[in-house]
Amino acid sequence: MEKLILDIVLWAVPVVLAITLHEAAHGYVARMFGDPTAHLMGRITLNPLKHIDPVGTLLIPGGIVLMNAMTGASFPPFGWAKPVPVDFGRLRKPKADMLWVAVAGPATNLLQAIVWAVLIGFLIRMQGSPDLFWFDLAKRGMLVNVGLMLINLVPIPPLDGGRIAVSLLPMRQAIAWSRIEPYGFYILIGLLYFGVLDYVLQYVARPILQFLMLFTGV
Repeated sequence: MEKLILDIVLWAVPVVLAITLHEAAHGYVARMFGDPTAHLMGRITLNPLKHIDPVGTLLIPGGIVLMNAMTGASFPPFGWAKPVPVDFGRLRKPKADMLWVAVAGPATNLLQAIVWAVLIGFLIRMQGSPDLFWFDLAKRGMLVNVGLMLINLVPIPPLDGGRIAVSLLPMRQAIAWSRIEPYGFYILIGLLYFGVLDYVLQYVARPILQFLMLFTGV
């Protein structure tokens, strides 16, 4: 039981941080480009309670941790928060500025992954044999943020990657691509179910994680 509680804590901290900062970044950048919707609704905040979605932030990640404990697997938990409201029509250049609003979330996750990787390097250099709690926490923080970044960059609306694609495509193709948004979540679940996304993430995430460790000199 103690091991399970520790496992929940070690995953919960980086997951909540990753999701909270990801969503707050969207709202902050949207305000920079002219849309104050998230600001007016109090969503540009580091208070995780403002961003928590009962299913995406609690139930899904918690269920993955429990499944890992029961099966001995080590699948990194993932989830989502309540989407920060963005009125793209209020952006100064809606189609172009959509790109920067969408990029803000994954960029924040990349930055967090770098910070966790730097912490790992610091712990190893300062302690030689680092405290297992902090080392494990930092390792999971790196995994969570790289995973969340890559999933969000899948070019399917309403994921950030889909928004980026809509922003970059010519208008006609952008309109056509945006029409799949109502089905985007089901497409993502299908890719996960059939292992397509797992395969892609595995081979993309691995070199990113290796680069981060090389970046810290570990």
